[in-house]
Amino acid sequence: MRLPYVSDPPPTASPDEAAIVDRIRARRAPRPLQPLDLTLLHSPPVADGWNSFLGAVRTQTTLPADLREIAISRVAVVNRAWYEWMHHAPLAVKGGVTEQGMEVVKREGELKLAGGEGVPEGLTEKQWAVVCYTDEMTRNVQVRDETFERLKELFGEREIVEITATIACYNCVSRFLVALDVGERNGLGPDATH
Repeated sequence: MRLPYVSDPPPTASPDEAAIVDRIRARRAPRPLQPLDLTLLHSPPVADGWNSFLGAVRTQTTLPADLREIAISRVAVVNRAWYEWMHHAPLAVKGGVTEQGMEVVKREGELKLAGGEGVPEGLTEKQWAVVCYTDEMTRNVQVRDETFERLKELFGEREIVEITATIACYNCVSRFLVALDVGERNGLGPDATH
């Protein structure tokens, strides 16, 4: 990590800061604070906002686990955020993405919804649409009209907003993780155990 982690338990300068730590611990329970938390807590107000936003994206949307975690995992691959991959790829599998599907998600290089090629083995049509949408949002920011039209055929407006927010949110997460080398995984790749 490029900065020292905050000690655990984190030092607090006020009851407000102690309440922030308590909220983060509550969201993480039963797990302990993570390296990401111990980095963010250098700035308690930022850590608090982050905790609230990520908590909503992770636990308060209508998205099924497979779609949420496949989007997060694809962001991790595109941005080479292997700490993020290490945490979310197993959750994608637990949520119903096949190992064969995760091999597609793990592919480096641009993926697109292309006419005639069809859905890769191991993924459902919805999963593939989310992978391609994630790829375009993460690489290009702008999404091709044909990709968005396919999303509209498969998902309702709330689902599209939640998919988009998840991808945007985890692009923020991955950039933070990689820039500061949180979890010391830069350069290790998706298959490294650390």
